[in-house]
Amino acid sequence: MRRADALRGFNYVLPYPILLKALTIMPREYPRTVRVGEQIHRELAHLVTVAVKDPEVGMVTILDADVSRDFAHAKVYFSVLGDDASVRASASGLNRAAGFLRRELGRRLRLRTVPQLRFVYDDTQRKGARIDALIDRALAEDAGPRAPEE
Repeated sequence: MRRADALRGFNYVLPYPILLKALTIMPREYPRTVRVGEQIHRELAHLVTVAVKDPEVGMVTILDADVSRDFAHAKVYFSVLGDDASVRASASGLNRAAGFLRRELGRRLRLRTVPQLRFVYDDTQRKGARIDALIDRALAEDAGPRAPEE
């Protein structure tokens, strides 16, 4: 019995919402730029700790990498332990090492073009700590001594 004969009479159709989701939404949920950005993030996190020998680059943590749609440019967000002087020194050291890091990424990743890297300091952790301190201070003021009610 041939397979075509065996499947004759078997008429199963996917429900329309499932088919619509599979055809339209699925590719857009995880585009290639996001996948490449995550791969660049992983590789740079390793390379910065192992391969960068610049003493100005301190305790740097690579947080994220945003890649442009044409893969020509990538913004790499990082954070640093220390004050503003160490942030500026680390940013200049990372931007000086961008060519070296791009070459190493080209050796490790299989991309037609490796994006130019631009390192940007991400201060959301510092802002979050400041907001937490403000909330704690406001709660402490609210819980302070109260006048007895009559």
